[in-house]
Amino acid sequence: MKILDKINLPQDLKQLNLKQLHQLAEEIRDLIIETVSKTGGHLASSLGTVELTLALHYVFDAPYDKIVWDVGHQTYAHKILTGRKNIFNTLRQYGGISGFPRREESEYDVFNVGHASTAVSVGLGIAAARELNKENYKVIVVIGDGSLSGGLTYEGLNHAGHLGYDFIVVLNDNTMFISRSVGAIAKMLVRILTLGVVKKIEQRIDKFLRRLKYVGSIILRVAKRFKLLLFPGMLFEEMGFAYIGPVDGHDIKSLCEVFKSVKHFKGPVVVHVLTKKGKGYKPAEEKPEKFHSVTKFNVLTGEIDKKNDRLTFTEVFSKTIVSLAEKDNRIVGITAAMTDGCGLEEFSKKFPERFFDVGIAEEHAVTFAAGLATQNYVPICAIYSTFLQRAFDQIIHDVALQNLHVVFVLDRAGIVGEDGPTHHGSFDLSYLRLIPNMTIMVPKDGNELKDMLYTAIYHIKGPVAIRYPKDFVFEEKNIEIDKFEKIEVPKAQIIYEEKESKLYFLVVGPKIYLLKELIEKENYKFSIINMRFIKPIDEEILKKICNPNNILVTVEENTIVGGLFSAISEYVTKNQCFVKIYPFAFPDSFISFGKKEILEEQVGLSKKDFLSFIKRVLKE
Repeated sequence: MKILDKINLPQDLKQLNLKQLHQLAEEIRDLIIETVSKTGGHLASSLGTVELTLALHYVFDAPYDKIVWDVGHQTYAHKILTGRKNIFNTLRQYGGISGFPRREESEYDVFNVGHASTAVSVGLGIAAARELNKENYKVIVVIGDGSLSGGLTYEGLNHAGHLGYDFIVVLNDNTMFISRSVGAIAKMLVRILTLGVVKKIEQRIDKFLRRLKYVGSIILRVAKRFKLLLFPGMLFEEMGFAYIGPVDGHDIKSLCEVFKSVKHFKGPVVVHVLTKKGKGYKPAEEKPEKFHSVTKFNVLTGEIDKKNDRLTFTEVFSKTIVSLAEKDNRIVGITAAMTDGCGLEEFSKKFPERFFDVGIAEEHAVTFAAGLATQNYVPICAIYSTFLQRAFDQIIHDVALQNLHVVFVLDRAGIVGEDGPTHHGSFDLSYLRLIPNMTIMVPKDGNELKDMLYTAIYHIKGPVAIRYPKDFVFEEKNIEIDKFEKIEVPKAQIIYEEKESKLYFLVVGPKIYLLKELIEKENYKFSIINMRFIKPIDEEILKKICNPNNILVTVEENTIVGGLFSAISEYVTKNQCFVKIYPFAFPDSFISFGKKEILEEQVGLSKKDFLSFIKRVLKE
């Protein structure tokens, strides 16, 4: 019988010995690998935190003690240990368990996450509530190394150091970006730091030197600078934290010893843990970035499934931006820790001096791009739709207000599927459309994407946004990456014009192909207009079709509030047109997680929904 079979909740761990804990770690890894190979998910990060998760739940008493996870990429072992082992096979499936912590899913999930760098601020807020309520539970925040590239983390750390509450921050460092301290001396240093001996000696020396006034202050300053060279935790200590580490993140005994010690520590403390991303699965250890977020894969070979041979929108962008940059050295690529995901990997290799990955710092990415734009460069700021909203103020204040020529390329627009509400690109058309000077384009396919990118760079002044989904383009061939056509702003494109029908579908994005199929294969009669631009809108074509006899239907993969439906409704109201308008859009609510096809049925954007509507309207 497996040890995991006996483990249902964290309390069950406390009966295990060290050997059993290590065996349990391997069993948990096997379950994670087996499950994610079928469901997809964040594999490498979760494999790297199995021992860390076991030690946390072994020492602390969740849910009384609050364990707050940053991002959520590393929480699969946590889910398995907190009552979700038997439904772990439903990971990221519609109606199953989320790939991220969710409060509504378990009392052990303290806070809903998905975007990076939030945990310190959240945990500190919980610690403040504890102090106000005069309670005594522990607050433990687990942040990944990537979270330290986000400014919000430092804002939280700065405030935590100022408040001085009992507050434990576990830094899961899986790239050894702070230090690479290994061997017997390192282990001894960790033990000494854990016991607090160094801290006590430090305080006594500090007190003595301060008595020497001027000479003492000089010695103190020099000593602190020298310490920075030797001790990787100096940054945290300067912010008011005690620092412990580095600790081997796969040594359960050491982790438990450290956590037992800091459990009784007074004040804020950082525990620096070194882990290996992808631990225990060779393909993920060798290529952790490839297995950071994966679709289905073959466990034996590590080969990731690809559904078809067509290019994705991301791949078309990748090839196009390289082609354009080869001829124009003003083009600069910028991303926020999503080089591969946003399609800038090839660009970064060919033009390393013109490529900037700023880390998880979207606000900085946008303002950095604005600075480049003032010097006649053309920054291409490629960011996921859901992450760009973190830089909303910078888009307005630093780019649009000065009408700077920054091209925003928004990947993962619309429904992204299994990652769920924190990652769907549901709002970009709405929050960008309200910004003055902004031009917004939505391609229906790969050819239109490359032409829009060309148009955005060479034929539009001011800020431009192009958004597209996480999907394959519809062309099987015939995407000539090196040939470009200017798209006239804001000219819409008539795809089908049916004289006998008064039904007009006004569409942005790939849903045009679904509607074309209904005409070509199902023989329904209606007109399709590819609007292409959300802002400015093509008022000329609206003027022609806005009459009492027609029915206009807007189609967009965006919330109903503020997008295409709103833009056309505003035009109709402003010009006192008498015409019926029906929207196909996301509802004014957050969308769950699951396969894209299922979610589209839930929000009313499936083929069945379009057919039902068309039959009803044509019958009337």
